[in-house]
Amino acid sequence: MRYRSIVILTGAGVSAESGLSTFRDKDGLWLQVDIEAVASIQGYLRNPQKVLDFYNTRRRGLAAVAPNAAHHALADLHAVMTAAGADVTLITQNVDDLHERGGATNVLHMHGELLKQRCEACGAVRPCSEDLTIATVCRDCGGSGRVRPHIVWFGEMPFEIDRISTELLNADLFVAIGTSGAVYPAAGFVAQAHMVGVKTLELNLAPSDVADLFDEARYGPASVIVPQWVDEVLRDA
Repeated sequence: MRYRSIVILTGAGVSAESGLSTFRDKDGLWLQVDIEAVASIQGYLRNPQKVLDFYNTRRRGLAAVAPNAAHHALADLHAVMTAAGADVTLITQNVDDLHERGGATNVLHMHGELLKQRCEACGAVRPCSEDLTIATVCRDCGGSGRVRPHIVWFGEMPFEIDRISTELLNADLFVAIGTSGAVYPAAGFVAQAHMVGVKTLELNLAPSDVADLFDEARYGPASVIVPQWVDEVLRDA
């Protein structure tokens, strides 16, 4: 077996081909909304319903999109490699559920999930498919006014960072797919991998901001180059 442990990071470029708007492209979400107003704790405290409505709209939008070939290929890679005794860790910066709908399991959502809610009072995290309002009552503690999207906002610590660092230390291949290389700490994963001698590969539509740190790169639509790469890996498994 060529690889015993692969760590994969996916970004907005993977879901873009399914029809979900990315944040930094020419028609991206950050050009349509005020980042500070909808993606920070300060914005939430100033106008919580405005923030809730932004994520309510994004949550409803998930029903109109479907996983693409890249999502399905990564799910197949995980299933086959795991069955062969290898380890595949799938980390995503995306808050959608397209990896799961594409067949992936145990996805690490470092920036949270649109389809989950969290109570700031008791910390309970639950599935969420409905719109949230400032009157939403926590099903665990019974309080209202403290239920928010389970999303990491600017200035907050991403989820699973300690686990991700451990997985990178134990990997023999790190792959970044559809990421801009502009958002930290995710943009720093390739440097972490290099520090411990892990081979690195970028699969992207165009070079990322940290493209020069990767050992190898392939460019093109994720729905094309990801299945091609997965096929190559599985032929050697």
